[in-house]
Amino acid sequence: MDTVITNWKKNFFTIWTGQAISQFSSSVLQFAIVWYLTDHTGSAMVLTAAMMMGFLPQGVLGPFIGVFIDRYNRKRIMIISDLLISAASFVMVIAGWMGRLSTELILVVLLARSVGSAFHNPCLQAVTPQIVPEGQLTRCAGYSQALESVSQILSPVVAAVLYSSWSLSGIISLDVIGALIAVITLGITQIPELPQEGRDRKVQVLREAKEGFQILRAKKGMLGLVLIGSLYTLALMPISALFPLMTMSYFNGNSTSASIVEVVFSVGLLFGSLILSKWGGTRNRVYTIVGSFLLMSFSLFVSGILPPDGFYVFTLCSWLMGVSGPFYWGMYTPLLQSNFEAKYLGRVLSLSSSIRLLSGPLGLVVSGIYAERYGVEKWFLIAGVLVLVASLLCVAVPSVRICDEARIWKKL
Repeated sequence: MDTVITNWKKNFFTIWTGQAISQFSSSVLQFAIVWYLTDHTGSAMVLTAAMMMGFLPQGVLGPFIGVFIDRYNRKRIMIISDLLISAASFVMVIAGWMGRLSTELILVVLLARSVGSAFHNPCLQAVTPQIVPEGQLTRCAGYSQALESVSQILSPVVAAVLYSSWSLSGIISLDVIGALIAVITLGITQIPELPQEGRDRKVQVLREAKEGFQILRAKKGMLGLVLIGSLYTLALMPISALFPLMTMSYFNGNSTSASIVEVVFSVGLLFGSLILSKWGGTRNRVYTIVGSFLLMSFSLFVSGILPPDGFYVFTLCSWLMGVSGPFYWGMYTPLLQSNFEAKYLGRVLSLSSSIRLLSGPLGLVVSGIYAERYGVEKWFLIAGVLVLVASLLCVAVPSVRICDEARIWKKL
């Protein structure tokens, strides 16, 4: 374990490189699939179904998947997950070559890929503190956020170029290659095994999943932080879906204007990620989260009260929204990683992810009804208020406010 921590930069950046390639190819494929379904079906229901297939398994299965992440070799779980994702994608490649790429098959493959991601993502988060020193977790989260930001900026451009000149099967093939590269980088990386005690017992999924919830609840302030995060997700998940409508309907823009807003938001994400990776955040990471919430709340609130000729101010607010994001996500995950033992992290991270993911659909439904009735700009206003409430809860609930202080005193 000490050798692994000593070589943490080599181990982390080896995995990070493979994940960067895989994430970028998956993001390109995601855009291509959305455009393909739009071209071939023109159905909002199909696009909604595709979105649900993409994240529902991760939300529903998360608490139970965490049991296996804590039980078995995490390196193997990630490799098997990546192989499942690439195999599912390869089915689409073959179907495309045979001229039998149906909408139903695409939805089934998206479901299979989501199941693979439900194992892979929390497993990767659980492995990170095993190979990275605690003091570097926030910076590493900043690197990961920067990667995601670059992917958001470049992937739609690359997807547009490839989609206009390649078949969907060709784009899927690139994603298969990306997943295989991720498998190779995982294979050559040294990841320590978890302690063996208790792992020879028969797996009791329900009992051990319940134990994961009890562990999360027992750690002072952590369940509160997760629930506050679900409120944040409920408010924010609809915003990405409403960005184009806000730009084109309320501000009377066009597709170019909508693209500019998306790019400006992603550039803000990258800027915030780079600052976080360099700075590392406040000593008590909850205070950085509060600052992130306040900046996000301000940007949303201003966006919600702008007149229809306020597009340029909205663009600036979109940049500020992007800047604020990494200072929440880049603190939230390391907070969980450093407050729980490695043997519990699979269940804790999967459960917290499920709670947040399942709040997203509720936000999408409520925001859709509300925006339809009162106007899309009003949801930005409501979202700003909800995020402000989340920031106040972080300060007002003592157990949440001090949940990171035990780590600080331990260092002193």
